[in-house]
Amino acid sequence: MRPFWRSKADDYTIIAGCGRLGANLANRLSEEGLGVIIIDLTADAFRKLSPSYSGLTLVGDATYINVLCEAGIERASAVVTVTNYDNTNILVAQIAKKMFGIEHVIARLYDPEREFVYRDFKIDTISPAVLSMKEIDKLMHPNEPSKEEVRQ
Repeated sequence: MRPFWRSKADDYTIIAGCGRLGANLANRLSEEGLGVIIIDLTADAFRKLSPSYSGLTLVGDATYINVLCEAGIERASAVVTVTNYDNTNILVAQIAKKMFGIEHVIARLYDPEREFVYRDFKIDTISPAVLSMKEIDKLMHPNEPSKEEVRQ
């Protein structure tokens, strides 16, 4: 049996972490007809996936290179790491970017002060704390332009 990534176009996303964010992202990509494989430490985490989820699941530790290879990382178009642990997300993102040359790598970052690690490796980040702060600021100051709008 040929692994799925050898039989399909090389346009799929690997997601590390099947919490709420990872499951929602995997469901959305699947609904859009895009290839996706989601990795989590426990099979129980996959219960968060929609019954219509058409992607693949892999039980394993995404910080292990053999697990990423089993997921077909060498041919993935993107890697998104959204576990609950910054250190895990940093490590998976660095492996994807530096060892496998994945261009599109996105990592969730709980501690915004760690952003410099990602910036040095040219890894895109999302930070729930920063995003929440921006949204709260918009709600508190609805008639003021955002700082991004002022800079333009």
